[in-house]
Amino acid sequence: MSAGGGALAGRRIAVAGAGGGLGPTVVRALADAGAWVAAADRTDAHLDVVRDVAGDARAADLVTAEGARAWADALGEVDGLLHLVGGWRGGDDLEDMDLADLDLLEKLLFHSVVHTTRAFAPLLKAAGDRGRFALVSSSVVAKPTAGNAAYAATKAAAEAWTLTLASELAPTQGTANVVVVTAIVTPQMREESPQKAYKTFTDVGEIADALVYLSSSAARKMNGQRLHLHAA
Repeated sequence: MSAGGGALAGRRIAVAGAGGGLGPTVVRALADAGAWVAAADRTDAHLDVVRDVAGDARAADLVTAEGARAWADALGEVDGLLHLVGGWRGGDDLEDMDLADLDLLEKLLFHSVVHTTRAFAPLLKAAGDRGRFALVSSSVVAKPTAGNAAYAATKAAAEAWTLTLASELAPTQGTANVVVVTAIVTPQMREESPQKAYKTFTDVGEIADALVYLSSSAARKMNGQRLHLHAA
C-alpha cells in the first residue's frame, strides 16, 4: 500500500528487519511518502505489525545467502533496500566474552548485510539513479566502549561493506549510506517510562524521516556518507 503521492511516489523499497522496534515506523513513513514497500523479517509473526501497510510482507532468512536471494528473486524489481536488522550481546571484558555472542552478532549485523546486498545489488544497479541502500548503525563504531567489542566490531564491518557498495553504485548514480544513532526510542518505550528523558536516544520517527530522505531524489548526491542522528 502507499499514499500514491509524495517524495517516493512510484518507488519500490524493500525493508529488511521490518518487524523490529524501528521497522513499523519506517514502513509507514515510506508508504506515507508514496512508496510501495516490501517488508521482510525472520518469521511471519514478526510481520503482523506492518502487514496492513506493506505491499508485500514475507518471512526471509536473511542471514543466509539462499534466504536473501529468494527474497530478491520474489520481488524481481526494487529501487531501494533499507537494512534494519538488529540485535545486541555484550557486557563482558574481552577475555570473558562468550564467543557465541560474537558469532550471533556476526550473523545478524554483518552476514545479513552481506547476503542482502549481494542479492539486491543487481536490482539496485538496474534502478540507476533511483537505486538506494541505507544501513542503520551505531555511534559505538567510532567510539567503542568496554563490553561492546562484539557489537562494535560487527557494526564496523557492516559499515565498511556499505561504503564498498557505495563505490559500486556510483557509476550507475545509485547511493549507499549509513545512518548513525546511539540508541533508539520507540513510542512504546516512552509510554512505558514517561518520566525518562532519553537524552542520548534518537526517536524512531526521526530515523524514519532520514531514511525517507536517503531513499528520495533529494539525496541523489549523497553517497558513501555517515549521517549522524545523535548527540556528540
